[in-house]
Amino acid sequence: MKKVAVIGGGTGSFTVLSGLKKYNIDLSAIVSMADDGGSTGILRDELGVLPPGDVRQCLVALSDSSRLMRSLMNYRFENGSLQGHSFGNLLLSALEKVTGSFEKAVEEVGKILSIKGKVIPVTIHEVRLNMILNSGKVLQGEKEVHLSTDIHKGYKSIYLEPFPQANPQAISEIMNADLVVFGPGGLYTSLIPNLLVDGVGKALRETKAKKVFIINLMNKNGQTPKFTVKDHLNEIKKFVGKDVFDYILVNNSEPPKELIEDYAEEGEMVKNDLKNDVRVLEASLLSNELKEVQKGDTLKRNLIRHDSQKLANELMKIVDSF
Repeated sequence: MKKVAVIGGGTGSFTVLSGLKKYNIDLSAIVSMADDGGSTGILRDELGVLPPGDVRQCLVALSDSSRLMRSLMNYRFENGSLQGHSFGNLLLSALEKVTGSFEKAVEEVGKILSIKGKVIPVTIHEVRLNMILNSGKVLQGEKEVHLSTDIHKGYKSIYLEPFPQANPQAISEIMNADLVVFGPGGLYTSLIPNLLVDGVGKALRETKAKKVFIINLMNKNGQTPKFTVKDHLNEIKKFVGKDVFDYILVNNSEPPKELIEDYAEEGEMVKNDLKNDVRVLEASLLSNELKEVQKGDTLKRNLIRHDSQKLANELMKIVDSF
């Protein structure tokens, strides 16, 4: 059975995992632990727990349990003192307190949801994402980085504080994988934070696994305006130490014009400027379904998304080729 490791966090990993879990592969999700926005941020600050949000999404994506149980894990309270909190975040945080271990909490929720695969925090240390802009301004926390509209003007550094060691299990999954899938996801909030963990970049350079980078559909104004496929690749290269990707998966379809116009303030579609690169695989990867914003969700989210099955189809073509 081929081993596939997916590195990322949030909605991007949820989409990839939702499609891949239908295939007969050994699947693992390595998840960023820098999240501090919304429900997750409140739980981190008030309870001192590790961030449950991105992990929850991956657990639900891999779940083989009933639709009701998956809906329950994602349910967000709409009012009262729990407004904005998802039930799954509360469950993971409570289990971390009961068991004394976030890893144990993830394992137990995995059993409850009958997940097909493993969900592995990239680090088990509490960390905060910080970024120092060229202006000298310091963005403290993933939420501030996410909301910033000044990153495109340049930044001096981006780092995790304190500098964390990687979860040994995450390194093991990367080293033993047949295919490592990187992305899609927020460049500075979901993807690069994984590479800031000590040992992850080295593992990506040294693993014998084939590696595929799924390029984002949309750019983000104020952060990656007019970023091309090559720009994304170069930005990741800074943190891995070299260009490690064997495949670059790029969407070549367009959403409806009115949807692009609706998102003009957020950003434009990523342009492919590497059409002659033999590693580039172009395919129609856009979801035809319009995702609705969940009631009680306090974060603004991009509703132009990849289609999980289309992504999985392309990724399995790669897996079946070696």
